[in-house]
Amino acid sequence: MIKAIGYRAAQALIVAALIGVLTFLMMRALPGDIAFRIAAGRYGYDAVNAAAAEAVRQELNLDQSALAAFFQWFGDLLRLDFGRSVISGRPVVEEIRHQLGASLQLAGAALAISLFIGPPLGVLAGLRAGGWLDRSLLVVSTALRSVPQFMLGLLLIVIVSIQLRWLPPAGYGQVAHFILPATTLALGLAAVSARVARDAMAGVASSSYYAFGRWKGLDEGQVFRRHGLRNIGVPLVTFIGLQLVMLVEGVVVIESIFAWPGIGHALVHAIFGRDVPMVQATALMLGIGFVALNALVDLLTHWIDPRGAQR
Repeated sequence: MIKAIGYRAAQALIVAALIGVLTFLMMRALPGDIAFRIAAGRYGYDAVNAAAAEAVRQELNLDQSALAAFFQWFGDLLRLDFGRSVISGRPVVEEIRHQLGASLQLAGAALAISLFIGPPLGVLAGLRAGGWLDRSLLVVSTALRSVPQFMLGLLLIVIVSIQLRWLPPAGYGQVAHFILPATTLALGLAAVSARVARDAMAGVASSSYYAFGRWKGLDEGQVFRRHGLRNIGVPLVTFIGLQLVMLVEGVVVIESIFAWPGIGHALVHAIFGRDVPMVQATALMLGIGFVALNALVDLLTHWIDPRGAQR
């Protein structure tokens, strides 16, 4: 286990270096005058002019070479100094702390809803493979996964917010604002987690040790708790960990649709505004978060797996 943790730590350092280099190169490769874009992000496109762009260029020393700028950023990173946003002027760490908190709240709500819906239905379908619930779940899960998340979000806004007027279409700060974006993310997660739980449960239910549990006189609840739960937990936890990583992709789109002040929404605006310190720090935090999440999934699966527990 110590060896695995050391491997993940080394992986995090490699990911951090690659993300830093790639984001720096991609931001430099974007077309247009970076000083003009930053000035427009500060003052608005109607108020910006050549003098404002030149003032930003001198203030941020944008005339220096790309190599010098990269080594300056890398040196600051070694001192754990992520710099300041060139648009707002606030420390990047403070910006990310606020935005990442909002994204984690949304992702946590979506994950909780999906776990309440998907795995229980998948377990029930797996216990009765080929039944009406199993066939219905296959149709519904396939349909949900085939619909892009942005389209599902817009559909919920049109029906629930505009037509029925039950919930606000966008916003942040109240419980009602969570429901539509979290549900949009949760439906896609639940569709796949239900199929993963179903396939795992069907395989366990048809195994010899599960049948032996019934033969010993255990009722269905006891057999499931003793022989089924931990065995289906390994693929389910692995899938959930991968989906948490994929949530970032969905959060970027969903936060933009529902005006959610999260890290995905902020990253899009930072790219358009050429806020290089913000883009680099955000991408770096997300990359290291992916590695940390994968390490956590490895630890959980090792603990849940009955075969690992016996070793």
